[in-house]
Amino acid sequence: MEIYVLRNFLEIAREGSITAAAGTLHISQSTLSMQIKSLENELGKKLFTRHSRSVSLTDEGMVLRKRAEDILNMVDKTAAEFREMNIIRGGDIRIGCAESYLIKHLAHAISDFRRDYPLLRFHITSGGTEQVLERLDHGILDLAVIVEPPHLERYNYLEIPGEDTWGIVVRRDHPLAARHSVTVSDLKGEDLIISEQSLKADLPRWCGEKVDELRFAGYTNLAYNGSVFAREGLGVLLAFEHLIECGADSELCFVPLSPRLTNKIFIVWKKYQIFTPIADLFTESLIKRFAAE
Repeated sequence: MEIYVLRNFLEIAREGSITAAAGTLHISQSTLSMQIKSLENELGKKLFTRHSRSVSLTDEGMVLRKRAEDILNMVDKTAAEFREMNIIRGGDIRIGCAESYLIKHLAHAISDFRRDYPLLRFHITSGGTEQVLERLDHGILDLAVIVEPPHLERYNYLEIPGEDTWGIVVRRDHPLAARHSVTVSDLKGEDLIISEQSLKADLPRWCGEKVDELRFAGYTNLAYNGSVFAREGLGVLLAFEHLIECGADSELCFVPLSPRLTNKIFIVWKKYQIFTPIADLFTESLIKRFAAE
């Protein structure tokens, strides 16, 4: 399985057309078709469904697209690491971040670090803890910021100062918007929106077995997207404070949970991880910064 063939496969998947992909890649359509046919023979699976003027991924093709993206990210990261062995003024750092207001501390750390290493480039991937840890474990990320206590046998970690506070985000005309806080009883009968990760890991800490009495209308792994649905009246969003604009001029407002529910966040990296020079220097700067706090 050749790397360049995987890149060409992804280009076809993006374009939805072998003809268009061939034009972008500056190779003949017949050559590209032969590459995909050879790849299908190698895998023993059909990757595309052919239509009159386009192609679409089969189920097997969708699996390969995810794997190919991970493989190529790893290849590109490895190539960058070797290019950067002698670069001390900059380089690339890849960080996966769960959603949190406290990410501001990471941004401050990067801003300070770039004063000494102005050629630093940061790549931020957003997602839930499970998603970013998977990419960290596969070596695609250097660091991850998570909202759950880390597995100490697998990761080194730093605790970021502060904590995130849970609450609901609702339209200002919603009956719960007038409350100073909301209890689990207040949420019974409401259509709720939450991340699946938080439903498993966080909400039971707040209401225990009463979570089974609540009604969940939908799930989202990004609070902003959930707020769009809340704004349309599709449900009550459960999220951290400060993630959504809820000022006086906003259509939405934030109401904290009662009793109070909070999360700490952590920067983690794999034990015995080998960093690029710039990632190693940045991690050392984080240790000095947050270990002191």
